[in-house]
Amino acid sequence: MIAKLPEKVGKESKFDAQAFLSLVEVGRRSVKYQEKEIIFRQGDCANTVFYIKQGAVQITVVSDQGKIGMIARLGAGDFFGEGCLAGQEFYLSSATTIAATTAVSIDKAAMICLLHEQPELSELFTAFLLLRNIQIEADLVDQLFNSSEKRLARVLLLLANFGKDGKMEAVIPKISQETLAAQVGTTRARVNFFMNKFRKLGLIEYNGGLKVHSALLNIIIHD
Repeated sequence: MIAKLPEKVGKESKFDAQAFLSLVEVGRRSVKYQEKEIIFRQGDCANTVFYIKQGAVQITVVSDQGKIGMIARLGAGDFFGEGCLAGQEFYLSSATTIAATTAVSIDKAAMICLLHEQPELSELFTAFLLLRNIQIEADLVDQLFNSSEKRLARVLLLLANFGKDGKMEAVIPKISQETLAAQVGTTRARVNFFMNKFRKLGLIEYNGGLKVHSALLNIIIHD
């Protein structure tokens, strides 16, 4: 199951969120992070919402036994850390950059004021939360009913932006099989096996990066 971007969310808006949030105001600032830099850790005090201007961030959670699970990979235009707005006292996950990233950090109190005073920002934020909810539901269905092979195919399609704007990314930036295994919920060995299978079938290519073909969708819909 690939979550489709709601039509209204996919349309361009006259409201420029990046320009608005980048304005230097009390309670918000623009921060530059290097690749693999930790923005916040699981268990840190939750008091800030972040908006990604450019770059990429992955959200992970660690179990008591030390097992790491990937919750999401986010890019430009996405928010994270929003749980504090619902009374979350501590971050339930960790946020780490997977590329050089520029993000706007917005204090909880400032974000609440902005959502009340700026209806266009509030609409944008609500649309983002709705899309995130759709994605989480799709992820749950995927984990409950699909094999690890189908889950990997779905992850690769999502990384290639399938279902967002109708366009596939030419090449996915470098991503390790360990990272894919954490996101799929399987072992690196299984990921390696299926990646080789997809490559032999001509569904993916390695050419200075990873190229995903839309025909990979057949792996998901095939019984």
